[in-house]
Amino acid sequence: MTATLGDRVGELRVRRGLTQEGLAEKARLSVDTVRKLEQNQRFTARMNTLNKLARALDVETSALLGPPAVLPSAGNAEPPSILALRQAVTPLSGFPGMGQEEDVPPPTVAELRSSMRGTERIRRQGELTKITALLPTLLSDARSAVRHYTGEERSTSYAMLAEAYQVAATTLTAFGKEDVAYTALERSMEAAALSDDPRLEVVGISTLSWIFSKQGRVADAEHVAVRMAERIEPGFRSAPLDLALWGILLLRGATAAVRAERGDTAEELLSLASAAAARIGADRLDYATPFGPTNAGVATVNAYVDMGKPDKALNHADRIPGLAGLPPTWLARHHLDRAQAYAELRRDREATRALLAAERTAPEWMRYHGSSRHLVAELRGRELRRTSPIKDLALRLEIDG
Repeated sequence: MTATLGDRVGELRVRRGLTQEGLAEKARLSVDTVRKLEQNQRFTARMNTLNKLARALDVETSALLGPPAVLPSAGNAEPPSILALRQAVTPLSGFPGMGQEEDVPPPTVAELRSSMRGTERIRRQGELTKITALLPTLLSDARSAVRHYTGEERSTSYAMLAEAYQVAATTLTAFGKEDVAYTALERSMEAAALSDDPRLEVVGISTLSWIFSKQGRVADAEHVAVRMAERIEPGFRSAPLDLALWGILLLRGATAAVRAERGDTAEELLSLASAAAARIGADRLDYATPFGPTNAGVATVNAYVDMGKPDKALNHADRIPGLAGLPPTWLARHHLDRAQAYAELRRDREATRALLAAERTAPEWMRYHGSSRHLVAELRGRELRRTSPIKDLALRLEIDG
């Protein structure tokens, strides 16, 4: 790649006036870790390592991974599709004296709901460029609907607007635009409060926890997820949907606890989530988010990878049921976790096979996902053969170097 993770760490370290030893001390990492990254002996790092480096260098974690390399842009400007989405989330019409949003006839509530469900299907496939292109129109349509309708139709339109803003928040976060993602989520919560769906607040907090984790704000990520989970803790007669939303919050909190190096807390939260999944007894998909025995198992594998326990991760991965039923992006993420575990154990051929499985499952997601690109670059650097599957994969992902 034009700029590797190590290149960015080195450049930011020099800007901050730190030596490698100084950065290692500030980040509470070994000097060897910093040195291997900067010398491009390693192209990847666990999330808790990235978060430590980001805090020490005073940047967002996404700044270390770098922007997606495959969206067309002009110079240093944002790609047009990202700029359009940013403008859709923060339109000029939202500021006093800047004019009104164009007043066009709104879609029917049924049409709006159909558009939202179609967007969810594309999102699950990991087709980020399609989502980015569709969201500005969806947001505009939903805003038009809440302006025009009254009563029950208006409340339902607010629910659709809240969901559209949540999808915008997760999409922008995937592209490293956490600033406007946070704004999108704030607007989602405002719309949710005016909707006919009280569960949207829970979904919003789950998304907020994920954004905080991406920003490296792992303590905040854990806090908001666990606090909301305590608020909605289900009882004996709770519906499966409420159990699922509770379990999703627990998984968010566990992810954050792992990255904060609070392994015991993470294990406790994962155990509670797994118990909730077992109680439901089957995998569900609510608000475009899966939960059940399969997703709880996948989250546990991810936690073991982040904790630096590749053997435990792979042993657990072998026992997960129902993987074929996961949405493509979740399944691709699981293949990437397996690849990272194999790579840590220097089982590079198995790591390559897992990466190829991720590519087959969600090819566009692979192109945009920073960790997958860095892992491919690292494995390619360790490959001695002139031609090989990992080098072919690097070419398809347009990884330079």
